[in-house]
Order: sequence, then C-alpha cells, then structure tokens
Amino acid sequence: MARFSPREKRRNTLIAIVGPTASGKSDFSVRLAKKFDGEIVSADSRQVYKGLDIGSGKITKKEMMGIPHHLLDVASSTRIFSVDRYQKLAHNAIRGIQKRGKLPIVVGGTPFYVYAVIDGYVFPEVKPNPKLRNSLAGLSNQELLVKLKELDPRRAETIEQKNKRRLIRALEIVMTTGKPVPELKKTTPLFDVLLIGIKRSPEELKKRVRKRLLDRLDHGMIAEVKRLRKSGLSWNRLEELGLEYRFVAQYLSRYARSGAARQQKISYQEMVLQLEKAINDFARRQMTWFKRDPRIHWVSSRLEAERLSKRFLQ
Repeated sequence: MARFSPREKRRNTLIAIVGPTASGKSDFSVRLAKKFDGEIVSADSRQVYKGLDIGSGKITKKEMMGIPHHLLDVASSTRIFSVDRYQKLAHNAIRGIQKRGKLPIVVGGTPFYVYAVIDGYVFPEVKPNPKLRNSLAGLSNQELLVKLKELDPRRAETIEQKNKRRLIRALEIVMTTGKPVPELKKTTPLFDVLLIGIKRSPEELKKRVRKRLLDRLDHGMIAEVKRLRKSGLSWNRLEELGLEYRFVAQYLSRYARSGAARQQKISYQEMVLQLEKAINDFARRQMTWFKRDPRIHWVSSRLEAERLSKRFLQ
C-alpha cells in the first residue's frame, strides 16, 4: 500500500468493492456509503452504456437510497467505450468526490476497469479508428483471435477470448502502430486504497445467479433488447455487449427478417440454460482474476466490511 502523510491520506483515501457477478456488490457499497458518507463510482464495462439497464444489472434509483452514483449512462450503446476513456472519467469523478469531502467507493465486477483506476494503468496512445472497428466488428470472435495470433501471438495468449471489444481494440493497436500491444505499465499510486472482496460459496453464488437471471427475465429484459434493436443496434452490436444481450439477441433473431442468417438460432429454454451457464462461467473468470490480488480483504457480511472500513479510515 502506498505511503501518505495523514493529511494526504484523508485526501487520497478510496475504498473498492469487488467480487463476482450476483455477489451483492451494489447493496454492500450503498450500505457502506450510507455509513461512511460516501459516493459510488461504478466500474462496470456495460453499465456505462445508456439503455443497458436490466440486462447489465444497473442499480435502480430506489436501490441507490439517495447515494450519488457516477459513471452510469455516460456512453452511447452504439459505440465501443474504451477502458482508457473510463479511467479518465473515473479519476475526474473521484477527485470531485474527494473535493466535496466525501469518500469515493469504486464498485464493480470488471477487473480491468477497477485496476485501471486504482493502479493507474498507462494505456497506448492510439486513437479509435471507427472505419477499422466497423470492418473488424463483422468478424466472429474466433476470426478476430486468429488474426490477433498472426499479428501479436503474446497478446493473443493473454486476452479474454470471449470479449469482442478487447479483441477489436488489440487489433486496432497492432494494425495502427505496426507493433505488438505493449505491456501495461502502472503509475505511482494515486490513492490509498482498501480493497474489499465479497465472498460467496460456489453453491450460494449459483443460486443467486439463477434468481437474478429469472428476475431480470420477469422484469422485461427481453423487451429491453427489443428496444435496443429497434433503436438501431445491429445483431452484431448486441452480441458484442455480451452475456444477456448476446443470448437474448440469438433468441430474438429467430424472428428477425434480416441478419438472422448469421445468428445461432436458439429456443427460449435453450437461451435461459445457456445464459445461466455463461454467467456462472463469467463469475469464475472474475474470481480467477481477483484471487491473484493479495491486497483484497475477503468478507462474507456487511458487518465485516464495515469493520475493515472503519479501521482503514481512522
């Protein structure tokens, strides 16, 4: 942990709440913010998009309980939103919270976003190329991965192969610079951070995943994807948005008059089963990433999180 003087510590303190999807991060963070006069900065790669509410599990106004939330609904769902853009906006939000004398609480299950904020990753200065991105968006994940293996075998080995956004961004960097994607570098720590991870048993997490999925389906997730499609999002773009949006798009495309030929046609029952499995697989990948970080204090109750936070803030 970085060393700060007492005065600097008050100015630079930050808490991050991490953990797998459906573990209860939003509820934990709101309770902590209530208790310690905080504001929340979302670190979720899909909740930045407008219109992605039910499928992404975006917290509702009622659930916020009056706590200000930042970095929700800051990007158009028609365009790819980069992690370096997120990092800039998050750092600005955190500084604003600190200037108001409040406690910033970064909350999310997208590890890359969390660590971009707390570890200050330095990203390649390669501007987005919409024309190149559009040409790559028409390729499947497997085709993108094959292309990346040809151009940058090292990055192809480490990249999340099911994340189309990252595959496209990696290819954009390589094809623009003519060089492999550089290793991420960290800056001097900007914040004095307490990392709290929410621990759930595999059995409990599976139950929570299933319940949340069924709740989302009952509360209009399919209708939400239909609205996104009607607003102009292509089937390819919906698949790029991952998980819920990918599988619901594959289900809905059975009834589409155009573009359906490229979709894997699945029934409603198949969609639910495949989506539930994919969410559980995603939760395991999240935990694999977070478990690498020895800084994380794992807790199973809000009381434990409050005790840790109180000691950290004294």
